[in-house]
Amino acid sequence: MVSSRVMILVGLTGGVATGKSTVAKMFERCGAVVIDADALAHEVVEPGKPAWRAILKTFGKAVLNPDRTLNRQALGAMVFRNRSKLQRLEQIIHPRVAREQARLTRKAARSDPKAVVIYDVPLLFEAGIDKRVDRVIVVTADRETQIARLKKRNGFTRAESLRRIRSQMPLKQKTAAADDLLDGTTPRPRLLTLVERLYGQLRALA
Repeated sequence: MVSSRVMILVGLTGGVATGKSTVAKMFERCGAVVIDADALAHEVVEPGKPAWRAILKTFGKAVLNPDRTLNRQALGAMVFRNRSKLQRLEQIIHPRVAREQARLTRKAARSDPKAVVIYDVPLLFEAGIDKRVDRVIVVTADRETQIARLKKRNGFTRAESLRRIRSQMPLKQKTAAADDLLDGTTPRPRLLTLVERLYGQLRALA
């Protein structure tokens, strides 16, 4: 194991729209402590915070809503077409999210030394977070399912869906580096059974 803690820290990742959030909720239902990287990313860019100021300085006022919150759609359209801008945004957000994740993990360990902490993070490999966790779970789905979900969930065109998918590390590379795999297209009752079984295994390791 990477860490010296008694508790176990598990990275949960996958491709966009593979079903990762559904799996995270199932782990939480089982009793795991779930830390959501996207939620932390929202918190660190609230108006007036250092990350918010850095984004405003880097990308300009065009990425703000009238209430001075970030216009995520405008920011996303800007960075997902430009690799260097995407990397700059990640450099602003990722270190701050990492610090908050570490704080919440310590809190969970103090509360329950045998805790299973699931860190739900889309860019786990891209950001090098796989080196900071004890195990990695990757949630998979076929490309057409990802596209269909993005079109339904986000209203994306097929082209925009493909851009979002291709902005991340290929799913094949993630699955090759995983300790455990879950198919996000599995029917919900069966998927829950698989998650419960895996949670039991993780709890035994903690």
